[in-house]
Order: sequence, then C-alpha cells, then structure tokens
Amino acid sequence: MNRRSRIRDTAGVVAASAVALVAVQGSSAVAESGESRAAERATVCVGTRPTGSPSDPELSLDRLLRYVEKRGETRYARVFTGLAGDDDPRTAHVYRIPSKAFDADVCAHAEKGIRVRLHDTDVTVRRLEALVERTGDRMDRWDGQFDLREVGPDPRGFVFFGVDDPAKADLVLKKELGPFWAKHIRVEYVGSASLL
Repeated sequence: MNRRSRIRDTAGVVAASAVALVAVQGSSAVAESGESRAAERATVCVGTRPTGSPSDPELSLDRLLRYVEKRGETRYARVFTGLAGDDDPRTAHVYRIPSKAFDADVCAHAEKGIRVRLHDTDVTVRRLEALVERTGDRMDRWDGQFDLREVGPDPRGFVFFGVDDPAKADLVLKKELGPFWAKHIRVEYVGSASLL
C-alpha cells in the first residue's frame, strides 16, 4: 500500500508566557478552496527564543517541527492533526483541534525569525491514520467501481485518496464512510500508484 503524507519530521519546550498570540482571518496556507474549512481561521505567533544555532538559523524551523511532532504524538495527541514547514518565509503550519495549552507550548518554543500559524481542525492525526489503515487493509474492495491507487493522511485534517475515477470514487467513498468522513476526505486523480 502506498501512503501519502506531507507531515515533516519534527522535536523541545519552554515557558509559554514569552509569545503573544494574534488571531488572523483568511489563512493562506491552504490554497485549494475546498480545503479552507480546515484553516478558515489561524492563530499566528512569532518566535522570541534565542536561535539555537546562530551559524545556521535555517535549522530553527527544523528544530521547531521536530519538537511539535514529538509533543503532538505524546502529550497533545488528543488535539494534534499534523504540521508542515514552509522555508520561505520560515513558517511552521500546525494543524490541531484548538488548544490553548498546545498553542502556548508550540509558540513558546519557536526561535526568533520563525512564524507559527496554528490552523483549526476537528480531527486528530490518530483518527486520520485509523481511516488510512482501515482503507489500506482492503484497497481492492472497490474493484469494479474505481481503482484506489494511493491513500494517506494529510496534516491539514483529511485523508487523501488517489484514484483513477475521482467523480465515481468521491460518491462511493462519501456514502460508504459516512457524514463525518465525507468532510475529511479528498479524492483526486492519480495516473498510477507511486511511492511517495
């Protein structure tokens, strides 16, 4: 089974009082109009911690991403959805069920020059991965209706399905998976299965 994930590796902690949070409307992190519900409102903070490696400030983003992923998989697993990094400008996009404690933890750990955009979702990465596992265990169950070629979680709060016939697959999947999952799947054409 091929899985698609845009989650970058991520890892560290600090007192949460160092960073002010500012609500910002209209997140630009999600370009596709259908995906805006996962990021209609974003909270933005700018790092204030001293840079951990002055000789290579670009590593600041990687350090933050490692930290966020580690915290999201452990202490904040009940709210963590995923993350992505954007090198230009140096921005960490963190997708989570709103949590003041998680937001404060992440923002307090950001080094100078790093922006953090915290995007609202309503699903955890664990639930997304559970759907991927459930689907991946029987990828051939829709044979004759459509060809499922790729499936994987997306940090923005949905599961990606790569298929040969998106229109048919979208109808079948949304009907079979039910109303909750209908809003958490994205179906796209994929020419052939590939290792992502």
